[in-house]
Amino acid sequence: PVPGFPQELTTVRVQDPRVQNEGSWNSYVDYKIFLHTNSKAFTAKTSCVRRRYREFVWLRRQLQRNAGLVPVPELPGKSAFFVGSTDEFIERRRQGLQHFLER
Repeated sequence: PVPGFPQELTTVRVQDPRVQNEGSWNSYVDYKIFLHTNSKAFTAKTSCVRRRYREFVWLRRQLQRNAGLVPVPELPGKSAFFVGSTDEFIERRRQGLQHFLER
């Protein structure tokens, strides 16, 4: 940090997983992505959107295309055959998506 200048901070949180279309063949879980920053590069200092796993997959592909030699973080696995409760799987995935965005 430079004296006299506030350090730029960006916080991102993956929260509030919700099952959409529950009980149907096309149900999925989406997550609330909350961003807060004091960076001058952002017009809005807070933003909030809901995104599902496949949109994280799309984002990772875009990052890989443009990253050159910089390694892109992994996403949590996509498993239809998770052993344990659905809630446990959703929470583990939420934590993995949080880690992905932080990196």
